[in-house]
Amino acid sequence: MDRLTAVQVFISIVEHGSMSAAADKLDMSRAMVTRYLSEMEQWAGVRLLNRTTRRLSLTSAGEGVYQQALQLNALSLTLPVQQKYDANELTGLVRISCAQSLASQVLSEAITEFLNQYPNMAIDLNITNKAINLVEDRIDLAIRITNQLDPSLIAKPLSTCHSVICAAPAFFKDKKMPQKPEDLIPLECLTYNFFGRSLWNFEKEGKLSSVLVGGRLSANESVFLAQATLKGAGIAMQPYLSVKQYLESGELIQLLPDYTLQPLGIYAVYTSRQNMPTTLRAVLDFLGHWFKTSPYWLSLMEQGRR
Repeated sequence: MDRLTAVQVFISIVEHGSMSAAADKLDMSRAMVTRYLSEMEQWAGVRLLNRTTRRLSLTSAGEGVYQQALQLNALSLTLPVQQKYDANELTGLVRISCAQSLASQVLSEAITEFLNQYPNMAIDLNITNKAINLVEDRIDLAIRITNQLDPSLIAKPLSTCHSVICAAPAFFKDKKMPQKPEDLIPLECLTYNFFGRSLWNFEKEGKLSSVLVGGRLSANESVFLAQATLKGAGIAMQPYLSVKQYLESGELIQLLPDYTLQPLGIYAVYTSRQNMPTTLRAVLDFLGHWFKTSPYWLSLMEQGRR
């Protein structure tokens, strides 16, 4: 790990009296602060802090290390700041994590454009629907679709994901098509298993309504649920980008089109803005611009709103 950053984290912990306060001051996750402190103690070979339920205090050995840390940090402030590189000079690897639906329908397009713009950069994409630990799994950046962000992480809003309620025509061979959200309650609805039964939120003409739906099939991946929906297993709430082609082909039909579903945010999630590598900054800046200007994405957004 970066020893200079570890020194700065250690100083901040001492000055603010707790790891959570240091995390807030440094705009860093609590997990990352804890890891930097652990690394500092490993490098020093001694315990640096006494930990109580209310406050942290320096050990006698920690006092000496703290004074050395202050000197090292003061010296670092006199050094020139790292210069920015242009697209052809920037070299390095950025590890990104995201769900399968977002990877296949969106990031495959965005990352290809990024690599064309930065010919000496490399991207390692970890496709998973698990809520991974960025520090433990050594992930630089996670792209997540959610309205429930972990408050210990730093998140850059990128865009909005619109969803639709859909089903295969065959599913309604012996059933009535729902006319209002409450009609979904007795029907087989495919849900995300980390939510248990799902609360689906609707809006129509400024009026909000919510229905609790469920069924016999749940999963933790929207791509699987989309495929099950295609086979007539039930009704699903899907990101528009995941089912666009099936709606256009008629393999799926949109239900309750007069109702708007609660949109989800798309976020770039990372651990700290402190001493951010230039390579990660380049990816963040590119994605922020891409989601605002890409004709491919803007077209998906417009269609998803309808």
